[in-house]
Amino acid sequence: MATGVADLPEDVRARVATLRDALLAPRATIAGLGFDRAHVMGIVNVTPDSFSDGGDNGDRVAAARAMAAAGASIVDLGGESTRPRAATVDAGEELARVGPVLAGLRGSGIMVSIDTRKAAIMAAALDAGAAIVNDVSALTFDPDALALVAARGCPVVLMHAQGTPATMQDAPTYADPLRDVFDWLEARIATCAAAGIGRERIIADPGIGFGKTLAHNLALIRGIAMFHGLGVPILLGASRKAVVGKLSGDVPVGERLGGSIALALHGVAHGVQIVRVHDVAPTVQAIRLWQAVQ
Repeated sequence: MATGVADLPEDVRARVATLRDALLAPRATIAGLGFDRAHVMGIVNVTPDSFSDGGDNGDRVAAARAMAAAGASIVDLGGESTRPRAATVDAGEELARVGPVLAGLRGSGIMVSIDTRKAAIMAAALDAGAAIVNDVSALTFDPDALALVAARGCPVVLMHAQGTPATMQDAPTYADPLRDVFDWLEARIATCAAAGIGRERIIADPGIGFGKTLAHNLALIRGIAMFHGLGVPILLGASRKAVVGKLSGDVPVGERLGGSIALALHGVAHGVQIVRVHDVAPTVQAIRLWQAVQ
């Protein structure tokens, strides 16, 4: 005999109702961005080992401007590498890297997010005109970060990572990667909301490549639509990552454009609101063409 929701135990019915409401609720506008369409976030790294070294500060300012002109809704600026095995960078050095680029973009009208784990860098970047904090540790690395973001009232990207960049690929383990990452992000969103960060200011990122094997990454990408149950916009960042290289025959970073676009389109097709990419112009073109033929 078929069983309906009404026949389930009370706690399960409550859980179903929570997920249903999260799925159906319209996503709030964040930093002026409406989510009736997918947005592209362009990556500008000021790090020695970046996938796409932007040259000197002037080149990086120009790169950010070019990304915005090509259709990027957000430019994500980072001064600390978070690649596997990367060491933590001193806050002074990180600020010295991103400060001149922030100064060069101030007043440009370009929406900048600051990719950092440190409260001091968040504060300095927000003071310099950045609009969004993007923290790969979901505000867990720096004990001052949670209170700072709550006090500033800025939007924040909470990303899942297992371990730190230095150790995250040593032996990542999950009972069920999709459910484990979902549950972790759900709990983290609740913690941030309790600390004064409104849910309408939160974006969630499952953290492709951050403490995950190829199998873990594939499970998250295939099941990316499940994260809409968190009730907040979803960001997918798979551009040029190892998952693309491994699935393409171990091709080097410079030969991962096609695979990166394929994963971005997969995300958009499953309702992802933001895709974080290195190659803005071809990704924007691909999304526009994909949307045009739907």
